[in-house]
This record gives sequence, structure tokens and C-alpha cells, in this order.
Amino acid sequence: MPHHSLPSDQVLRELASDAERGLSRAEASTRLERDGPNSLRPPRRRPLWWRFLRQFHDPLLYALLITGAIKAFSGSLTEALVIWSVTLINAVIGFVQESRAETAIASLARVVRSTVVVLRDGRRQPLDAAGLVVGDVVLLEPGGRVPADLRLLELHEFSCDESSLTGESLPAAKQCAPLPPSTPLADRTNMAYAGSFVSRGTARAVVVAAGQDTELGRISSDLEQQVNLSTPLTRRFARFSRLLLKVVAVAALLTFLIGISRGQPWGEMGDAAVALAVSAIPEELPAIVTITLAIGVHRMARRNAIIRRLPAVEALGSATVICSDKTGTLTENRMTVVTVQAAGRADAPDREAELSSAQRRTLEAGVLCNDAAPMQEGEGPLGDPTETALLVAADRAGLERDGLLDRWPRRDSLPFEAARQCMATVHAPDRLLMKGSLEAILPRCNRQLAADGGSEPLHPQAQQQALSQLAERGQRVLAFAEGRLPPGATLTAGQLPDDLCFLGLQGMLDPPRAEVRRAVAACHSAGIAVKMITGDHLATAGAIARQVGLGQGDGLQAMGSRELEALAEADLPEAARATTVFARVAPGQKLSLVRALQAAGEIVAMTGDGVNDAPALRQADIGIAMGRGGTEVAREAADMLLTDDNFASIEAAVEEGRGVAMNLHKALAFVLPINGGESMTIVFSTLLGLPLPITALQILWLNMVNSLTLSVPLAFEPRAEGLMQQPPRRPDAPLLTGGLLRRLALVSAFNWAVIFGLFAWGQHQHGSLEVGRTMAVQGLVLSRLIYLLSLSEAVRGLWRGGHLHWPALRQAPCCWRAWWWLWRCRCSSASCRR
Repeated sequence: MPHHSLPSDQVLRELASDAERGLSRAEASTRLERDGPNSLRPPRRRPLWWRFLRQFHDPLLYALLITGAIKAFSGSLTEALVIWSVTLINAVIGFVQESRAETAIASLARVVRSTVVVLRDGRRQPLDAAGLVVGDVVLLEPGGRVPADLRLLELHEFSCDESSLTGESLPAAKQCAPLPPSTPLADRTNMAYAGSFVSRGTARAVVVAAGQDTELGRISSDLEQQVNLSTPLTRRFARFSRLLLKVVAVAALLTFLIGISRGQPWGEMGDAAVALAVSAIPEELPAIVTITLAIGVHRMARRNAIIRRLPAVEALGSATVICSDKTGTLTENRMTVVTVQAAGRADAPDREAELSSAQRRTLEAGVLCNDAAPMQEGEGPLGDPTETALLVAADRAGLERDGLLDRWPRRDSLPFEAARQCMATVHAPDRLLMKGSLEAILPRCNRQLAADGGSEPLHPQAQQQALSQLAERGQRVLAFAEGRLPPGATLTAGQLPDDLCFLGLQGMLDPPRAEVRRAVAACHSAGIAVKMITGDHLATAGAIARQVGLGQGDGLQAMGSRELEALAEADLPEAARATTVFARVAPGQKLSLVRALQAAGEIVAMTGDGVNDAPALRQADIGIAMGRGGTEVAREAADMLLTDDNFASIEAAVEEGRGVAMNLHKALAFVLPINGGESMTIVFSTLLGLPLPITALQILWLNMVNSLTLSVPLAFEPRAEGLMQQPPRRPDAPLLTGGLLRRLALVSAFNWAVIFGLFAWGQHQHGSLEVGRTMAVQGLVLSRLIYLLSLSEAVRGLWRGGHLHWPALRQAPCCWRAWWWLWRCRCSSASCRR
């Protein structure tokens, strides 16, 4: 039986511990030696040299390395060194741009490091959390970190902030009674988990799990088992590389054999085969991709998205599903009173609103019956999020806290307790105020406040109906009442009066961000599904989902953790695609949902900020962590950070990612036809028995210097209009589309004609092989420049109605403007000057 389902005395017996004395020092030492320290396993580190050698793990680079080796063995060491230098340059670029080594597990280990007070041999003593063992009795105080998974034994006004583990936006009030075995993690109120913080009260608890056996340890194990999944871009390039390598190997072998069969020298045919391999392999493509992605990183940073891993830029543009957390991403991450219900009226608290006297009395009670600290200059109030929301609401309605306290000074109070579900204060001379749940307040009332400020008979059903309406909107509701404390009576739980006047209700929620609804609509128009995965309650999650446009009425499909757990594994992918809101989910369930969506063929972007989100962030095609409010564990596990923790920035980053993907495809459309023309030249020269119009070294210069330089402007291309009105690119779509193949054939034929024609003409006119090759190379450079201009979105936008459009020229990339002015200076005609 799990520990949360057992009585505390039975848990102590099973662990051979004592609530009053704890473990003996000898027994604790024995258990520490047997089980090890209360810490997480350190992450496995890859050595630096291994990370560098991994950059060569690419079929195209293998081909270049083998080609260089062939040239070296044939005696052409210079050409071999040039070919090898190309592979080295690509490896260095990839190594420098690679994301930092993952440190998420090390971050998790830091989470549980702290000092704790334990009972050993009946004495209190401070102890480093690493020395805790199962069975230790721990004493918890406000502000402390929970050092291990604990079963609570006794407590006083105790609550924990478990938001980083469960996603719950408010501190969780705790109790000691056993719970059903199937209780979800977020609802196990008799447990305290490693990594959470004590927000209020004191408690005594026994350690039931330590180190790798804690919930944090399970998350750490999930992270260790993860592999860095490839992105759509890397998968397409891998398929393309394997296909191209096969084609190049077959073509080079055929070229060599055909030449030998025609009686041409072995050495000459070896040079031809090497030249063909060098011309067909796009050596410059990895560098072009890296530069384009790096520029995309810069653009995204200007829109509050920091990229930690380069391929994530294009992956975000290919996303088909965005799984978003609720608190802090879709919402503002602060509790706000949105409804004041009193005497039959429900309004939002506002200085300009004409609130009734009953509503103002209700707001006044929220200020006086409150333990939050007053507002600081330039900051909000400090304290429990619920109580600070009450102060902010009263301030918005024009009620001054200091003036109210001067008029009604507090002389006694009864703090909130989870079992009692209410708080009470006494203000001079004998005014009693109470706040708490409606179930705790309503039975103590025999009348209610009327609209004119007087009293009238209580209508319990009307108050219950008002509560239900607010709860359906996802609001957390507090009830308020007032009365008189009898003379000489003390404020104790057993002597609270039962003749109070019911004042009203205040409903609060964490409101959605104003810009999120537009961002969600933009994602939907772009064919991207948006799903909410949260640890909060189903009613709250559903209400926020409707407000931000995730679903309307019956169109919103929602599911809780228990329904999710009951699903068969085979049914999970379909349920994940059909459901919009998942509530009260555990960390493992988030990971399962991401895997299920990927199994269904989706490209998944996942947002999160807590420790519980780290495995899902790492599993997703692109993990998005919160830069402001997120934990270090989540940030280290993610591919991208949001500097403003705002879902609208995800939509902006998707748009930038699509622009980067478009520029990458333009670069591919530029590079491949050029290489195709070079390859056709080698093949036809061999078939016709003619000398090579261009050598392997010239091809390397054309690809690594000329092509790379000319293609840089494509990385600066502006985004095409209507990008966010198009569906995402299919995950299984090939890199070489039908249109690209037709372009490849046409432009390759044109480049071959340029190379072959200029080589033949130059050789015929000047009688020199070197002059012919020089003319062929220069002609190919010029044809590349003309072809590049035809691909540019910026250049096409310069001409409108047959004339140069100057505003578009001013907005064009600086490199295009420089080329345009250089060309203008060369032209002396009146039309050019105009």
C-alpha cells in the first residue's frame, strides 16, 4: 500500500521509527551505509573530444573524408588537405554552435541540497539533507525546503508550495489523515515532496523515500533515459544525405568504369570520379544551414524567445501541436478578484464602478480579516496569494487599508486552519469578521446583508447557486460574514458565534493574459493545435481554456488525470489528439502525452516552468521553458526560453521559425541546382572523352567560398506574407519536393550549358586549357548571381508596376542594398539613374 493511504502510526511501524525519538544514530548510520546518501545520481558527462568527433557523424562528411583519403593515396596531398579542411570547417561550426551540455540532472541535485532539523535519539539536531535516511523524523518550519518525500505525522497550520512539482498555482494545505490509494499526486495532502517549500506553519514528518526513490528522483531517471530526439530538419537532412550518398557513389563508380572501358588513364579517371563526388556533395550546405539558423536565433531573441539549440529554430516553425502550461503562460500568474457578489449583485471591483454598499462591506471585510502585508511603493502586497488579491481588489475599488485599520483596529485573531476552513478577527470594540469557504461560513449565519445596508432573512439556496455559478467560471470563492463578539468572550474555535450576518462572496482566479486569445487564434489559423496540460483543477483549467479560445461549449474536450490513467496505451495517441485540456496531470503523464502525440505523427512544442515539466520538455521536439518564473531544471531541459513567460511570444516565434524554414528551402534551391550543373559537366565530359572543364579544387572553391558568400543574403530574407495562414509542413514531407526537383533539373542543365559552352569557347579561342577553365568558373559565378536574384523575396518586392519601389528598397537587407548601389554606380543610362 502506498504511504499516503496508510495511517501514520502504521507507516512508523513499517519503517521501524518513532515519532518522538526518531532513529538512533547507530541505526541511521547503518541505513545511510546501506541505502546511500539522500542525493540524486550525478549526470553522465560526455568528454569534450567525443562531442567534437560526433560532428563528423554524417554520411556526406564520411564521403568527403574517403574522397580525401583516395586523393592522398594517389599522391595529390594538396587536394586531399583541401577536402579534409572542408570537413574540419563544418565540424568546428557545428561544435561551436552546439547547445551547452545538458545540466538538468545536476540542477535537480541542487534542488534537494539543504539543511534540515531531525530527531536522533530523541534530540533535535541540524543535519545536511544528504545525510537523511528512510525512517528519519524531520521537523519542518516556514521558509524551509522539503528535503525528501515525507509522510506527515502532526502539523499546525501547515501548507506547502508545490507549484514546481504539481503545477498547482496556490500553496497546498496539508493534513494527516490517510487517503485512498488512487489519489493523484497533486491531491496527496498528507504528503510533502522533495523540492517543495514550506509556505506556512510547522509539521513533524517521517522520511518515506530519499534520493533517487523520491518523486524528484523519478524525474531525474526519466531525464537520464531520454535521448535528444532529432528535429524535422535534421531528419529530412539525414534522409537526403543517405539518398545523395548512394547516388554519388553509384555515379562516381560508373564514371570511373566508363572512362576505363574507353581506354582513358586510371589516374585521369580517378580525378574525374573525385571531382564528381566533390561536385555532387553540397559541402557548403551545413555552413549555410548553421548561418541561417543563427540569424533566426537573433530574430527570435528580439521577440522574447531565446534559442538554446539551433535546430529548434526550424522545428518550431514545423510545429503541429503546442502543449501549453496554464499558470504564468496562458495566465498572468497572480490571483485577482474578478467578482464581488453581495445582495444579489455581482460586479468586478473597480474605482469607477458603482458598487453597492453591500459589495463595499464585503470588500472591507476582505481587508480587515487579512494577514497579508500592506502594499509597498512600486510593488504589490506580500503574503498568501489569496489574501494579497483581497487587498488589491479593495484598493482598486477605492478602499484605503490604513484608514480602515485606523477606524477598526484589530485586537484579536484566529488564523486560518484547513480543518476549520475559516479565519476570524476581532476589531475594537466588538466587531467580529470571518472569511472562509461557504461551507464553513454559511452554517454560522442566520441573516444576510441587504442591498440598502440593512439585514434580511438568509437565503442559503441563493448563496449556493451564486457559488456554483462562480465555480463554473473557474473562480475560487471566499465567503464573508460579520457579527458581534459577546462581552468577555475569547476568540477560540469552540466559541465562535452562530448568529452572524452573511456579507457576500468574492470570486478570484488567475486571469488569462490579454494577448493570449489573439495568439491562440493565430495558431489555429496556421493549422497548429493548442492544448493545455496543467496540474490545476479541471474546472479552473476548462474556464481559462474557454476564455482564451481553446474551445467553446461542448467543443472543449477535457480530461482529468484519473481518466488519463485509465486509458489503454494503444488508445492514448488518439485521445491525446482529440482532447484539448488535461488537468491534474502528474509529471509522468505529461511525458506520456508528449510521446503519444509524437507517436501520432505530430511535431510537438511543449511549454513548462516546473521541475515536473523537465522530462516532457526534453522529450518534445522543442521544449519551451519560462525565463522569468521557471525553475533552473526546466530551463536546462528546454530548447527555448521565453523571456516574458508569455504564450503570445510562442506564436511570434513560430512565425519566425516558419520564415527561417522558408529561407532554408531557398538556400537548398540555390545550392543543389548549382552542384547539379557541376556534376553534369563531369559526367558528360567523361562520356565524351573530353578534359574536365573544372577541377576538384575549383569546385571546392566554388562551393565553400563562392556559394557560401552568395547564399548569405538568403538568410536575411524577410518573411513572406501569409505565413501564418498556411498549414504546417507535413512531418513526413521529403526535403526534395516535386517543384524543387523540376527546378534542379532545369537550372542544372542551364549551368551545365554555361560551364561547357564557356570552357569550349575559351579553349578554342585561346588554345589554353587553363583559360577555358577560368572562363567556365567565372561564367558559373555570374550565372549563380543571376539565379540568386531570382530566388530573393526582397528583390522581387523591389519592383512594383514596372518601377523600382523605394520604400521596399529601404527595408531590404543591407547586403541587397549595397549590391544595388554598386550596380547603379556602374550604370550611366537615364533609366538606371531614374
